[in-house]
Amino acid sequence: MPARVTTLDHPAPHPAKGRYAHGFGPLARQFASHFEHGKEVGAGLTVYHRGELVADLWGGVSDTRTKARWERDTRVLLFSVTKGFMAMALHLLADRGRLEWDAPVATYWPGFARQDKGGITVRTLLNHQAGLLYLDAPLTLAQCVDPAQAEVVVAALEAQRPAWPPGARQGYHAVTFGLYARELFERIAGEPLGPFLRRELFEPVGSDVYVGAPAALDAKTATLYPPPTPGRVARMVVSSVWFPGSAEARIARAVIGKSSLQRRAFLNPATGPAGVLAYDAPEVRHATLAWASATGSAGGVARAYLPFAGNGAFGGRRYLRPETLAPVHRRQGWSERDLVLEKPLGWSQGFLKEERHVFSPTPESFGHAGMGGALGWCDPVEEIAFGYAMNRMDWRVRSLRATNLCHALYECDPIRERG
Repeated sequence: MPARVTTLDHPAPHPAKGRYAHGFGPLARQFASHFEHGKEVGAGLTVYHRGELVADLWGGVSDTRTKARWERDTRVLLFSVTKGFMAMALHLLADRGRLEWDAPVATYWPGFARQDKGGITVRTLLNHQAGLLYLDAPLTLAQCVDPAQAEVVVAALEAQRPAWPPGARQGYHAVTFGLYARELFERIAGEPLGPFLRRELFEPVGSDVYVGAPAALDAKTATLYPPPTPGRVARMVVSSVWFPGSAEARIARAVIGKSSLQRRAFLNPATGPAGVLAYDAPEVRHATLAWASATGSAGGVARAYLPFAGNGAFGGRRYLRPETLAPVHRRQGWSERDLVLEKPLGWSQGFLKEERHVFSPTPESFGHAGMGGALGWCDPVEEIAFGYAMNRMDWRVRSLRATNLCHALYECDPIRERG
């Protein structure tokens, strides 16, 4: 059943497109200002409140060469927003009694126990506390995409020795999260991740998200525009001089060392000369990389979070029991300085738990951000489902465009008056 739609009385402020509901003007104006001041190339923003659509906004272009306009259903690569979808799939298994968070991963995947990993639980792995944030065996992104190389990848995962005792520390498993989590999921579910999510969640809620998109959707997919490497490095160096305590500055200092955790966590599997744009290749978007290959529109991202914003239910259907989601509302893992992202943050069963007031003032809120700025998020207290997708990637750990949109949302009267 589709969401009950609030009357979207107001057209988006120029130069943005779309509409928004009464009381959500601060959010719409903030979104439009990004285009007015040249901060976006193309982007979409969709927000639901209590199951009702309250903002449906978009603007800019999906490709600067062709000047193709960004439309309401334009989709884009979402990077680590994908990790939130991976967590959704595992929660669906747990809700059906097929996964226990505190069981050893080796219960479901015996080979995982190699190299002193037998005591690592599912919760410890998903909360980025397993010490498996990098791989010693060199891999390429092409190997991860190629089904014929699956045994090679699994062998590398099983042969990896943890960097610390389970639960002793926290470091963002930027790539390995998806490698380990997808293998765990598929051993339990007995089917591929992508079709399971489409059947059990995305299609029922009307989301256009795919983890492993069909080639037919390539024409609707926007081109990514990451900051040029020299420019990104220059900004990080400047940040390290003027803001030495910032996460960006600490990362800039860390990546200089060839054996730093950041380099090891992000650069294996190797992407080759294309760098981050290797992920935007069609063959990668068509693959099921559970850390980075999801594509979708802003509306699709928001709709995927609707049951998670609604205590497990949406549109008259229950997707998860409230008791399945209740543990996610609390911080389970937390570090005042994550060893990879160099800032305070944590996770609960695979979902990101940010500092208060970064994305939401509500401690119960959760979701996952993606490199460059994309964001899928929900607030189960205010019953907010939020999707933001764009093609101009930010160089910061947390995009100011994304955080400013979130701050503007909580300044909107229908939410502020309740708070």
